[in-house]
Amino acid sequence: MAAYELMVAGEVIPGRFRKTMEKPEPLIPGKVEAYSIDLHSVDHVFKKGHKIMVQVQSTWFPIIDRNLQKFVTNIFEATETDFQIVRQKIFRSAQCSSHIELPVMP
Repeated sequence: MAAYELMVAGEVIPGRFRKTMEKPEPLIPGKVEAYSIDLHSVDHVFKKGHKIMVQVQSTWFPIIDRNLQKFVTNIFEATETDFQIVRQKIFRSAQCSSHIELPVMP
């Protein structure tokens, strides 16, 4: 089973809902944002030698609806010009390093 990958969670968190699901907010290009992703009741044992992979992507189409890559109030009212190409950035600097915090259970 070398190089075997198992999806532990397949959460989709649209950037517009990064702070609250009740009030969507647009992302500001180039601004560093914190995302807190609650994996609910997912518990998994990572044994010595296991690796954790996180995928950051703009869309998971056709599994999940298309992402315009532009903030619009109502996706159902989007026009063709609302679809844009964007790049996701993972920061690696000392000031803004991307990281994952996981609880360790004894």
